[in-house]
Amino acid sequence: MEYLIRFSQSHETFRLAEIQSLAIVEGIDLNVISYSEESPFCVVRLPSEDAAKALLKRSVLAQTIHEHWGTAENYDELHAIIKRDTAHLWPQYKDVSFKINIDTYQGSRPDKRKIELINSFAYLAFEGLILLKSPDQEFTIFEQWDFDAVPRNLPDPLRIYFGRLVGRSVREVIKTYDLKKRGYISTTSMDSELALVTANIALAAPGKIFYDPFVGTGSFPIACAHFGALGFGSDIDGRSVRGEGGKKSLKGNFQQYGLEKLLGDVFVCDLTNSPVRRARTFDGIVCDPPYGVREGLRVLGCKDPEQKDAWLVEKGKQLYRNPRFVPPKKPYSFMAMLDDILNFAADTLVDNGRLSFWMPTANDEEQEIPIPAHPCLELVVVCTQVFNKWSRRLITYRRLPEAEVDMSALSQRKQEEQQNGHTADDLNAFRRAYFKGFKSEKANPDVVN
Repeated sequence: MEYLIRFSQSHETFRLAEIQSLAIVEGIDLNVISYSEESPFCVVRLPSEDAAKALLKRSVLAQTIHEHWGTAENYDELHAIIKRDTAHLWPQYKDVSFKINIDTYQGSRPDKRKIELINSFAYLAFEGLILLKSPDQEFTIFEQWDFDAVPRNLPDPLRIYFGRLVGRSVREVIKTYDLKKRGYISTTSMDSELALVTANIALAAPGKIFYDPFVGTGSFPIACAHFGALGFGSDIDGRSVRGEGGKKSLKGNFQQYGLEKLLGDVFVCDLTNSPVRRARTFDGIVCDPPYGVREGLRVLGCKDPEQKDAWLVEKGKQLYRNPRFVPPKKPYSFMAMLDDILNFAADTLVDNGRLSFWMPTANDEEQEIPIPAHPCLELVVVCTQVFNKWSRRLITYRRLPEAEVDMSALSQRKQEEQQNGHTADDLNAFRRAYFKGFKSEKANPDVVN
């Protein structure tokens, strides 16, 4: 049976990825018939109405799903399709209460015209009560208008859909986790909508273990916990993990939402100096690594431990148990960080487990940072959030079973891995481009590297 999904018209490159991921979580056979990022309407084929309800029950970017009765470019054609293809369904709804809505995307209709359009479906011969609140069945006329249809005074929509409401999404949950209502956040806390979408695309679900190696104030583990996964996290900055204690802390955020039972643990470390065993235990890794813009990227360690920084090493050995001790840090390459994330995921994800991480890039093709690759990881989808001169991408990989890994490519990768550079700018091409306003160095010959 065909179903019509009504998406929110936001984060367009994420919408299909979320729905396809939810189909995997629910074990649903999903076939996308028509979809465009320019439209909030998507027609899919699903095995049953129960499957349609299950598909949307935890979606964040969709709004509703409807049994698809017809699509056409005008009302005469739509009525003909409905009469031809759905007459056998009408008797089921003859005596139940109902209502018919009109959803005019990018367009507008006066109330009088809306009533006329609703009455044009009188041939359905529904005899039940018309209830505007809580009817047994709800039908909707969806009109898709061209851009700026109202100021351009366009007479007709581009396309018309008609369907019976089957299920709703959980889009309202965005308000529950709104950062403005959260007790403890930082300047880099991921907003609730994208955190929840990331958890969905990474296949967070009950019985799964998820980990965020750049946990900060806990946005991603909280989102994963909302969908039933057990969340773990770590961060190089112990202050962000501990907060002020009580409600003003990462654990306090979990308590605020009643999710404390789904917080495994949080600890202080960086990805290159991690106590996490390299064992295939995580079902998912979700994170938003630091971009190194506000300050250069750092990892634990000393730039020159054998000479001027040697005393820091000895101090660390003596005082590492002191909660006030701040360990020394050294510069870290942005590109090396990406490689380390992929290596860590390859070592710790279960078969078919997912890595979903955010990565910045310039919008200019010449300055665009390439998507990193790893022989053990298959690229699943890339979703993009565009800003002014730069974008950030949510990149999702699937951990391949060992039998599918190209072992020769893996061996070659290990031989080629190395780190170069010394300063924050040398190590981070994105940071350098950010502070140059993403101006092409070819277009600015006076710029000295």
